[in-house]
Parts: sequence; C-alpha cells; structure tokens
Amino acid sequence: MGEPANEPAIDAISALVPATLRALHAIEFASRHLSPHALPQLIDALAGRNDDLAPALAASRALDWPGRLAPVRDHLERAADFAGKAVAGLLAAPGEPQPVIAAHRALRGYARACEALYPMAAHLKPVSHFFLEPTGRGNSALVDRLAGIDPTREGVGFMHASGPAGTRGAFSLYVPETYDAARAWPLVVAMHGGSGNGGAFLWNWVREARTRGLIVIAPTASGSTWSLMEPEVDGPNIDRMVEEVADQWNIDPARRLLTGMSDGGTFTYVLGLRGDCRFTHLAPVAAAFHPMMMGFTDPGRVRGLPVHIVHGAQDWMFPPEIARSAQLTLEQAGAEVIYREIADLSHTYPRDENAAILDWFEG
Repeated sequence: MGEPANEPAIDAISALVPATLRALHAIEFASRHLSPHALPQLIDALAGRNDDLAPALAASRALDWPGRLAPVRDHLERAADFAGKAVAGLLAAPGEPQPVIAAHRALRGYARACEALYPMAAHLKPVSHFFLEPTGRGNSALVDRLAGIDPTREGVGFMHASGPAGTRGAFSLYVPETYDAARAWPLVVAMHGGSGNGGAFLWNWVREARTRGLIVIAPTASGSTWSLMEPEVDGPNIDRMVEEVADQWNIDPARRLLTGMSDGGTFTYVLGLRGDCRFTHLAPVAAAFHPMMMGFTDPGRVRGLPVHIVHGAQDWMFPPEIARSAQLTLEQAGAEVIYREIADLSHTYPRDENAAILDWFEG
C-alpha cells in the first residue's frame, strides 16, 4: 500500500475510516440516550457530527482503486454507507409520523455497518481499536497479538448458525481471534429485546469479548419475541445452542452468563431461575418481573445465585419499581443480588454497563 500508485487509495482510507468511526460513535450515543422525551435534544446533539462522511464516501466511490485493494474498498464503503444512512435516518426521525419508532429503525444500520467494517480490524489499527474496550486500546501486548493473528484462521470470528444473521430460531456467535483450546473460555449468552434479533444484538458485546476473551452466543427468538409464557419453546432451543457451541469450543462450565435486554431480560429470569438451568450468573437489563414468577422457580436454584440487575430510572416501558421488586424478592429468596439503577437511562441498552457486569461475572 506504500507504492505511489496506491497513494490516492491511502488518502481515501485516511478520510473514510475516521469519518465512519465518528458516525458509529454518534449512533452509539444516540442508541444509549434515545427516549421519547429526549429525541429533540438528541437530534440537536447529532447535528453536524456526520458532515465529513458523505464527502469521504463520494471521493472513495469516484476513485479508481488498485484491483488488489478492491476488498478493502468494498468493506469500507459498505460500512460508511450503512453508518451514513443510519445517522441520516436519526436526523430525519422527528419529521416521521412515529418519530421514536423511526429512530429505532434507523439504528439498525449500526450492526450492518459493524459487520461490514469488522474484517478491516485485522489490517487497520483504528478499526481494531474501535472494536476494543478503552482499557484494551492501551494494552500494547493485546493490540500486538491481535495484529499478528492470521485473519484467515478458521473457527474464530463471527459465525451464524442455522441460517443468515437474524434467522428466527437461529443464533449468531463470536469467538475471539485469540481463542486457544488449551483453556476453558467464559460464555455469555445475550438475548435481544422484542422484535430484535441476535445478529444485531451481538454487536453490543464484541468489544468486551474481543478484549477480555469471551465467547458470545446471541440467539434469535423463534417468534417475534421470546416465548415468555411458553418457555418450553425457546428454552430448549437455547440449551441446544449452548451444547452445540460447547461441543466445538472449550467452554468453562463454571462461568456461563445469561443476560438480555427488555424481553430478553425477562426471559433471563424465566430461564435462569429454573431448577435445571446451567447458567452460573444472570444479568437481566431493563426487564419485566413479577413476584409470581417465583412460584415456578426452584428454591434451591435461587439460593446463592449471583444476579446482576440493571435498570434505568427513566425507563418508560418497565418502571424502575419493577426492578426494585425483583431485587427485593430475589434477595428474600437467598439470591446474591447486585442492583444498578442508572439515573439517565431510559428503555435502551446501556453498553457502558457491560464492563461492570463482566467485572462482576469474572470476579
């Protein structure tokens, strides 16, 4: 890439990568703070944050790239296109008939952009840093190790089982490129919210998994959401997924975290409190809970069970009183509960809480 003929392509990369990463950070900010009452202020905060992406993408598309760099061009331009459309959709949301729904729809572009961009993490340091926790970016040994890994290595990276990403009843999987079968790896099973899918929700956990060395399964519900009233529908399916992964990779049976957002968090309770559950830790986020659930649990399972509850004080779908009730009920049943109520969090997924959840899980 240092040859003179490639200099225009290098200039294109130098413009397109940072512009795309800034757009993705803006989308993350929007996703974290989105709520019906905060949407106007959020749009104001995003204004102008993406002005350099469209010109950078246009310049790249107009350039005659060297043939051997065609895959790089494809990944970067697709990532930029998805990210740009997502930001544009967010900025246009207030003018739509249902602004919040339009904003959530726009956020779907984030996962598509990340999926297009991620293969460049093996080749471009800024992209690699983007897919690491802040603590990992300063870890020179980890950064060098990731830079030296063969990007064609099989059995690591992103995989989709039983169909393309988001297929109902299927799952997406991330195995860190640093995977070594000589040691047992912690497992996180992360369940999406209602109408979501595992292929998109997986991206909430990639930074932490890649930095810390975790295997992540992101299932997709069989229906439009999890079978909360019929756990026998989705429950055995998730058990099968875990068994399938454990047959191929070295999973630590003593470190298995079940977590989820909204309906996924509620299903964390439904599955995680059953007597035959093999997950060692539960972390429901923005979840519904009713004390009547305890009538279907195994008291022996609940006693001593580590549970980390995260909920937003501004949650408009499930008020925080629901989560406080869950904390009290589980503590009275003997569970070891940590409760985190976040003052500025609405009914959105708080990626900034992943580190605290994992510190608890790994500790």
